Amino acid sequence: MAYKNTSDKAPVGVIGAGSFGTAVANLLAENGEVLFYSRRPDAVEQINKERINNGQAIHKNITATADLNEIADRCYLLFPSVPSDSFRQLMRDASPHLRPDHILIHCTKGFDIKLEEGKTILDKDLILFPSDIYTMSKVILEETTVRRVGCMSGPNLAREIADFHPAATVIASKFEEVIKEGETAIRSKRLQVYSNNDIYAVELAGVLKNSMALAAGALGGLGYGNNAMAFLITRGLGEIIRLSTAMGADKHAFLGLAGIGDLVATCTSPLSRNYTVGARLAKGETLEQIIATSSEVAEGIKTVSISKKLADSTDIKLPIIQAIYRVLFEDLKVEDALGYLMEYRFGYDADYM
Repeated sequence: MAYKNTSDKAPVGVIGAGSFGTAVANLLAENGEVLFYSRRPDAVEQINKERINNGQAIHKNITATADLNEIADRCYLLFPSVPSDSFRQLMRDASPHLRPDHILIHCTKGFDIKLEEGKTILDKDLILFPSDIYTMSKVILEETTVRRVGCMSGPNLAREIADFHPAATVIASKFEEVIKEGETAIRSKRLQVYSNNDIYAVELAGVLKNSMALAAGALGGLGYGNNAMAFLITRGLGEIIRLSTAMGADKHAFLGLAGIGDLVATCTSPLSRNYTVGARLAKGETLEQIIATSSEVAEGIKTVSISKKLADSTDIKLPIIQAIYRVLFEDLKVEDALGYLMEYRFGYDADYM
């Protein structure tokens, strides 16, 4: 099949007007026209008239729309950036408007799972296997006719990008033209772009690090310092690699920006949503209280549930994830979870390589 070239004249589309979608739209707008989709007409009006969204000023090259058909018709290159819980439905809604010549580079660091009606991820009898777990690229391929799919991942905290701090990201895809189009669209003097052809491993790295950020926030909330954080990040990386290789991924991507780079940024910054959830848990708030008062989704909560179920089904040893799960869903105190990990016999260092 001959694909259209997406460069030059067409605007680039961003689907999802959360904090990260807004940051991505502003980055793209430095290089050209951007069409910015929000499902909320009031948000579209605010963006177009007041030139602000999620506390971020909106670049002059951005125009907002609530029309999926318009953004699909005018834009060949699209950056979906919505929570994983909404992603499949978004692709179903967008599918009638998408064509095989579109390029989709998603920015969502979460999993999708298909459950039988009436089942939830917290059901004690639920058994999960790697084939039950979908990354967002797999959702795109399943729900639409788009085949040129990529992801954007790395140490990219939305607030720092909004504040014009220098950063680097990874565009991953099996298709070189997807990487090239993505890099051309978003690379700037303040954003360096690297490439990776192993999109599956890059996606897993971006998703699974959110679990460790919850634990890192809990350590921070307890007032512990760099020794404890280094312990967590290093052993957390091991669990991420161990789980990912069991899911069929190659481990090399985890040693780059999308892996350890994203892990370090998310585990050491209170700007991270997942870090913030962990810190609030350590200070005595319940998960229900935190969710009820949070304006955006912390993907790590669902990721911990999925990872724990997968570990139970496949006998993978993930003591940190097991401990976080018990804090989130079984009322284990953060201090007791830390005590469990300090007594756990980890064994050989770097046993995941």
